[in-house]
Amino acid sequence: MSDKNIQMVDLQRQYQCLKKEIDAAMQSVVESGAYINGPHVREFANQLGDYLNVPHVIPCANGTDALQIALMALDLKPGDEVIVPAFTYAAAAEAVALLGLIPVPVDVAPRTFNMDATKIEKAISRQTKAIIAVHLFGQACDMESIQVIAKKYKLFLIEDNAQSIGAEFIFKDGSCKKAGTIGDIGTTSFFPTKPLACFGDGGALMTANPDLALRCRTIASHGQEQKYHHKIIGCNSRLDTIQAAVLGVKLRYMDAFAASRAEKAKLYDAHFGFVSNMAIPLKSEFSTHVYHQYTLLIQNGKRDALQAWLKEKGVPSIVYYPVPLHQQEAFKWCIRLSVELTEAEKLCKSVLSLPMHSELTEDEQLYIIETVKSGMTAIR
Repeated sequence: MSDKNIQMVDLQRQYQCLKKEIDAAMQSVVESGAYINGPHVREFANQLGDYLNVPHVIPCANGTDALQIALMALDLKPGDEVIVPAFTYAAAAEAVALLGLIPVPVDVAPRTFNMDATKIEKAISRQTKAIIAVHLFGQACDMESIQVIAKKYKLFLIEDNAQSIGAEFIFKDGSCKKAGTIGDIGTTSFFPTKPLACFGDGGALMTANPDLALRCRTIASHGQEQKYHHKIIGCNSRLDTIQAAVLGVKLRYMDAFAASRAEKAKLYDAHFGFVSNMAIPLKSEFSTHVYHQYTLLIQNGKRDALQAWLKEKGVPSIVYYPVPLHQQEAFKWCIRLSVELTEAEKLCKSVLSLPMHSELTEDEQLYIIETVKSGMTAIR
């Protein structure tokens, strides 16, 4: 057992790095008394819009709310189908199902973990109205190809960018756009472990379309454009002012934190690239990577044994995700299966995510590396 107390994500260390600025920002909110929709919320929304180069950012309470609000803003009807990746967290399909829509899972690429754009068309039916592209683990889906499909079939395109905010998509002509700003509406989460994280729950939507922006903003505020005048059925979904103040500080350091994680990923890659029964994550040629997670593929049924070995030696690891979407009990009543989902099923049996955060020390990382290597040797 190690005495290093290694964390998957060390929130306390990051706070200590920014303590003076974060404490001052939170204190300013307390002194103002503007805890709901205070000036920090508007300031942060403007700052995030500038960073992402998108004209409209609508803060909300969490990333799942953002997905639900996005779907509501598109005025989809019960029974309409929405394409989602089969390998991801349940939030996208959950938001779909809550609105009486039908999630249709599509398989993913085995090394990038993102939706396989070549599999989407086979899943489209007359009832298909939208695609939710989830940018998983830190890099963007093949948005250029997905955009072509969405345009061809007149589908709305939503981006779930909770894990990859800050990543850039690189188009074939060399131009770039930030992930989350390419489709009709982008969504993100500020959950404490995300690349841009607050000290509780938080989320946002972003769009270049002013009409969609107004609709999202109205839905998030009980359907009000003007107070006490409710034009449509909405919900109550707000980013509180203290969280916005924290996010305003962290946004200034987001690229530096991503660069630090990228360096740590390079060290992992250098040591794990040639280990038997193991594959390192593949970086897409069309996206930069912010390494929200560093996820290995442990082959030949050895994943669970390696995870047990790491736990014994004091190295945390997590399986993101152990069950594919179409095998989750919650969705069996509403999901439509249209294509094979074999890669998602394989990934759920082989993925293992290692500690990855900007404050991970070299000493800790080298211990993790040697423990993984010794574990792979021990369980042969």
